[in-house]
Order: sequence, then C-alpha cells, then structure tokens
Amino acid sequence: MKKLKELTLDETFEIFVLLKNADVRVAKNGKKFIAFTFQDKSGTIDGKFWGASEDEISKFTAGKVVLLGGKREAYQNAPQIKILNMRLATELEPNDPSLYMEAAPMTREAMEEEIQQVIFDIQNATWNRIVRHLYTKYHEAFYEFPAAKRNHHAFSGGLAFHTLSMLRLAKGITHFYPEVNQSLLYAGTLLHDLGKVIELSGSVSTEYTLAGNLLGHIVIIDEEITKTCEELKLDQMSEDVIVLKHMVLSHHGLLEYGSPVRPQIMEAEILHQLDNLDASIQMMLGALRSIEPGERTERIFGLDNRNFYLPKC
Repeated sequence: MKKLKELTLDETFEIFVLLKNADVRVAKNGKKFIAFTFQDKSGTIDGKFWGASEDEISKFTAGKVVLLGGKREAYQNAPQIKILNMRLATELEPNDPSLYMEAAPMTREAMEEEIQQVIFDIQNATWNRIVRHLYTKYHEAFYEFPAAKRNHHAFSGGLAFHTLSMLRLAKGITHFYPEVNQSLLYAGTLLHDLGKVIELSGSVSTEYTLAGNLLGHIVIIDEEITKTCEELKLDQMSEDVIVLKHMVLSHHGLLEYGSPVRPQIMEAEILHQLDNLDASIQMMLGALRSIEPGERTERIFGLDNRNFYLPKC
C-alpha cells in the first residue's frame, strides 16, 4: 500500500491515515468545512472536507485514524487531497495513531547519549546545574515532543533532534572559532526551545496550549530558569544567570519574531543564526524529498512563501 508522499498527481487511492489537524472553518457561502492535514510516516498532505455536517465535525477530529479514499491533486504547486470518501478506522483495523506519525531519524537512546555528553562538557557550574535540573524535570517530554506544530521538526522526537542538530553545528563553530564560549553556546542551545514542552500539547495532534498561546516558549523557559535558580539557591542577578537568560530571550533575533531583546552577546547571535539555519534546512529538505530533480517544491510558508528548485546535476 502506498504512502501519502508516494502518490502521483491524479492518482486515486484508499489508505489509512492519521488526522494530524482538523480545523473547522467557514466558507464564503457560510457553510462549515474542515481543513485537514493527513499524515502517515512519509509526511503530510492537506485536504478540505467541504460542507461538513455537525456530526462529521464531531466525528473527524485531530488524532483519529481514518480510511481515506481520495485523489492526489495540486493547488498552487502544493500537493492536495480531494476527498472522495472517508470513515473512522474500526477497532479491528490499524487505528493506533503512533503507526502513522513521523519520527526523528535517530533513536531516542542515541539522542540521549549524545546530548548527555554535551551537558557534561558545560564547564560553567551555574549553567551546568540549571541545564541538568531542567533536563531532569522535563526529560520525558523533551524526547517525545515535536519542535513545532507544522513548520519544522514537526514530528515525534523533533524537539530533541532539532536541539541535537544545533549542538552539532555549535560544536563545529567552536572548533573553528575558539574565541566562542563553548559552554555558554551549548547551554543556550540546550535551553532555547525547552519551553516548547509547555507551549505545545504533545506529539499527537499537536496544538498550542493556553500557556503556549498567551505566553510562548521564550517567556516560559525564562520563567523556568527563574524557578530553577530559586530551587537551587542561585543568585538570579549574577552575570552567569543574566547572560544565560539573554541567550534564550534573544534567540528569535528580532522583536517582531517574539524575542523581547535582540542578541547583544556573540554567542547569542550565533545561537539565533544556528536556530534559523537548522530550521530552514529541515523545511527545505522536507519539501525537496517530495519532488524529482528538475521540479520545484511547493511554497514553504516558513521561508517567506518561496519555493525551491531541485537541480538535475
């Protein structure tokens, strides 16, 4: 049986998929429809269920597995599913959501081992204690959660894999530029997105929590560092703590992207650039895997709605 991303243009199919997102919207004619994101281990494709009844809206919710009959089409160069028929999977059918979820390309055990080694390499005692405390507190969620709802590393274990990818890049930076404070860059990288374990709901049918919507992961992790300092009896006004907080508070780079301050320390600017680089590469790779050489990807929202060409050479 083919996977979603293996379907060719105009191909009809019937496969089991997970409803990753099921957003109820209102069309111009005033009727409700459901904007679905269908998912299996190959990736995701969107589709719209026009004229949905109240019963169908209550039945086809995010996190459910369905038998989807449809046709693979394209809209503005993006793959799209035309829904022909759909029903919920029964108990006798493969209805476990985990069967259809993308996962990090590394085992959890391998990621844990490599990240623990990096934590060991943080020489500053204050930063090391804060990182160890928070990684112990949120250990399970960190290795389970995605890094985002949709744009990048939006798969189970994506948060840990994104963090590890950045740590590998950081290791290369500190090798070529020994002036960079390795411990500070490692600590900032390890903490920069950890607030997403509170900002997001989890790996299945990922949504933003109330705290995620009203506070955001940057404010959340800043507050977690403050709590950790209180519990470990660390001076919150020490330069060590303030500098570490600056790393996470400034990592989005610009005020309009959610950072309350712009980077004012070299390691903070590097962290911002590494975060942006890894997220951008992940988004491009996800789109490029869906096309053949000589074709262009769908438009990538997180990259200014640009599309990318895959060279034949």
